[in-house]
Amino acid sequence: MHSGLALICTYVALVAVGNLGVYYIGLAVESGWPPASLPVFLAMFFGVLILAWPLAVTITEKAIEPDK
Repeated sequence: MHSGLALICTYVALVAVGNLGVYYIGLAVESGWPPASLPVFLAMFFGVLILAWPLAVTITEKAIEPDK
């Protein structure tokens, strides 16, 4: 698989899994403190988008580099 395609697929998978967790955390916050649920959800949503990229790059580099 081409390294660019592997990177994008890894990123999309990480974002999907991360945002699924963010969704459920947002529901838990909403049940306890409804006014805080939107800011908490948005902060975590964008945090997943930002943190998933360097993590995807690291995972892809380790998976593609030849064995030494």
